[in-house]
Amino acid sequence: MALRPKVLFVVTSHDQLGNTGRKTGWYLPEGAHPHEVLAPYADIIWASPKGGITPLDPMSDQVDDDDLLTRNFLLKKESWRSSEKLANFLGRADEFEAVFYVGGWGPMFDLATDSGSHQLINEFYAAEKIVSSVCHGPGALAKVKLPSGKYFLDGEPVTGYSNVEEGMAGVVEVMPFSLEDALQTASGGHYKKATEPLGVNVVVARGGKLINGQNPASAGPTAEAILASLKQSGKI
Repeated sequence: MALRPKVLFVVTSHDQLGNTGRKTGWYLPEGAHPHEVLAPYADIIWASPKGGITPLDPMSDQVDDDDLLTRNFLLKKESWRSSEKLANFLGRADEFEAVFYVGGWGPMFDLATDSGSHQLINEFYAAEKIVSSVCHGPGALAKVKLPSGKYFLDGEPVTGYSNVEEGMAGVVEVMPFSLEDALQTASGGHYKKATEPLGVNVVVARGGKLINGQNPASAGPTAEAILASLKQSGKI
């Protein structure tokens, strides 16, 4: 029997929303929906910059009544409750088929500039593995540069939480940088967004090796795109 593929889910270790005094972290549905899509087919390992228990954004565990998938995921309290240190996975890209950066505001404050995360992305890229993210997860990709000095995203279509969506959430002044603007710069003007704010939008590039979703509604569809790419490449 063939071994199940492994997917590395990376979440933030950061729990403070700027200087507002509000708690933040990773956004539960953006981890729950992709997990439930991929878990029947792949082993999922959780990582974060600091390792250990990771911070959930307090708003995100107030699960909508109709989001039974996230509610069940929250109640299971399985492996996602803790994580391994991201640094432990450096040099191990060959063990995995994909890395997925979960959203939430936290990644904008730590993963965006984390040197270990940047190295991890470079290693997955060099090994021709899937690099993916959703919502603010693309913040982890926006500043990454390849050994050549070019941006990792250079010339590639990409998406992530838009300026309009950030404004609707009332946190524009709190963010360390504009995600949309950073993705636009890194990609060389290839940032893509949904026709309407908060609309589903998944952007697939590099022949299925670069997959990103714009916002919470795009989390499940992003995972479906990852699954489709794994199936197409014969990994599942």
